[in-house]
Amino acid sequence: MLTVTDLNAYYGQAQVLKQVSITADAGQVVVILGPNGHGKSTLLKSICGLVERVVGAVIYQGENILGQPTDRIVNQGLIYIAENRELFPHMTVLENLKLGAYAKSARAHEKRNLEMVFDLFPRLADRRNQLSSTMSGGEARMLAVARGLMSNAELLCVDEPSLGLQPSLRFEIFSIIQKINKQGKTVLLVEQNIPQITELADRIYVIEEGRISFEGSKEEALSNEHLKEIFLGM
Repeated sequence: MLTVTDLNAYYGQAQVLKQVSITADAGQVVVILGPNGHGKSTLLKSICGLVERVVGAVIYQGENILGQPTDRIVNQGLIYIAENRELFPHMTVLENLKLGAYAKSARAHEKRNLEMVFDLFPRLADRRNQLSSTMSGGEARMLAVARGLMSNAELLCVDEPSLGLQPSLRFEIFSIIQKINKQGKTVLLVEQNIPQITELADRIYVIEEGRISFEGSKEEALSNEHLKEIFLGM
């Protein structure tokens, strides 16, 4: 479904990603681990057309989408869900969700997708008329993921959905991501130091200093003493 080859990304003169290559097959959960500031979020943003200067190849569904406008990428079924949520604070939960269906590919499926997200996130259904600015951190994270699903995307690039959440809410977020995956969605998930993600992952990559330093299955990650100690907190 997604093949990223020799990706180099820059902010101004600073090179953030260096020859990064990853793959995500349809129906997989692929997890990107690594320390803060080493390029995890930049990788997702580069894939989704949100970094201005990127060199390499991003092949999605057989087409190189590198350099395409972000709205076209969204219409092709690939969405970025930011770690800072980027909600509209003076709009209700329902209004934020409906804005997630702005893409041409999503408009015809708005009603069906709204039913789906309310089934996945009953808390959002109960708060559909509540302003997003009055929600807790965990609820806001749920709303950001749900809004991404409203785009009718087949591949979700989810950036640190558990950041700053208490352990019980982390578990709930990861449980929902697992349900989303079981519905057939492919997930590219960035996280920093969460042992629970090993239960979700079909493949794990580690980025250090802008380069891929590890690629393997969750079993291989759990048997790697360096990863267990530094990245998985074990």
